[in-house]
Amino acid sequence: MSGFLGQRRTVVFVLALVAFVAGLITGRDLLFTLAYLLGLLLILSFVWAWVNLNGVHLSRVTRVRRTQVGRPLEERFNVRNTTFLPKLWLEVRDYSTLPFHYSSHVVNGLGARQSYSWRVTTICQQRGRYQLGPIRLRTSDPFGLFPLERDLTPTSNVVVFPMTFPIHQFALPVGILPGGDALRRRTHTITTNASGVRDYEPGDSFNRIHWRSTARRDRLVVKEFELDPLADIWVVPDMSVYGHVTPRKGAIPAPPPPGDMPAWLKMQEFRLTESTEEYTVSIAASVAQFFLRRDRAVGMLAYGQSNEILQPDRGERQFNRILETLAVLRAQGDVPLADMLHAESHLFPRGSTIIAVTPLAREEWSLAARQLTRRGLRVVTILVNPASFHGRTSAEPLYQLLRGSGQVAYLVNNGDDLTSALSRGATQAGYFTV
Repeated sequence: MSGFLGQRRTVVFVLALVAFVAGLITGRDLLFTLAYLLGLLLILSFVWAWVNLNGVHLSRVTRVRRTQVGRPLEERFNVRNTTFLPKLWLEVRDYSTLPFHYSSHVVNGLGARQSYSWRVTTICQQRGRYQLGPIRLRTSDPFGLFPLERDLTPTSNVVVFPMTFPIHQFALPVGILPGGDALRRRTHTITTNASGVRDYEPGDSFNRIHWRSTARRDRLVVKEFELDPLADIWVVPDMSVYGHVTPRKGAIPAPPPPGDMPAWLKMQEFRLTESTEEYTVSIAASVAQFFLRRDRAVGMLAYGQSNEILQPDRGERQFNRILETLAVLRAQGDVPLADMLHAESHLFPRGSTIIAVTPLAREEWSLAARQLTRRGLRVVTILVNPASFHGRTSAEPLYQLLRGSGQVAYLVNNGDDLTSALSRGATQAGYFTV
């Protein structure tokens, strides 16, 4: 298109030059007038296009910077004409990396000192960290002789968290009941375990002031607290390349046509992408959510494209850290699950619970889980069955082996309702449900 417009501009310039030369040769005023008109047309067209492009103010407002798979991301754009010249058309092309985010727009007939706005709502379908922007503005003069472009380089990021599912109960091995070894770890949050007192520091909450010590010492004194004596929960998603099944073509939902967006937004059910990687990440996030909402200390260990270690902690902030890590974690690690746990064994104090989420179908994992149990750890295995994702091996034999040896194990297949699959209680001896 720009090449065609460039040819049109060249034709007008050539005609003006020919008319001027012909006027010099023949001396006719008509040819000089025509040359002047064509030259003036080129000058006015360039000035008009330049004013159009530099007399535009564009604002972009994103409602949230963090969202979740299956939830909408909404943005609002506003284009304002700051000049007294109307704009016949203005193209706003957005180069955001968020999949299926149709925010580019063409504004037609924008009058002098007027503004135009539109809203874009996108259902997030893939987790990750994405860039919003940059934006390129394109416009031209009324004759289309001088198409001009201007890049708006400021960008921002949006993080799409993995999908989580509510879990109503979860089976753990006996021995993780409340009342284990005290962790003797200082915490900024208020718990039932006061460990001592110290002088007041700016920023301390007034409800932490110990008034008796304050009166005795004649200065402000606050209480210090320790974490509750509960064993840590470690969520370990297996993000190594071993065992994961590459998604088939068509496993990722096709983007809806832009014209059908209202119907798309009315969909009541959003299905998880048919991938062992996505199931592993969503299960890990759901399990972490379950225990954090019960005020347990949850940590996470995963070797993907990078090694991620989140020390156990409580609260919503810890949940956000886990979600942000899982949002960008990919199954690109080169260390098998058992080797990773052996290498990081110093992280797990005796009595800790390890919840491993893995598509691994090898029976060697049963031996590795028993070795961890002998060291005083409690192991729960959530198997994502690769056979249900058109993989070559099935996790059913390993599942039966784990159950037969008295270990807690879950089996999740492609298409399962994760709430139901993870909320069942274990019936074998040596289990209890939280």
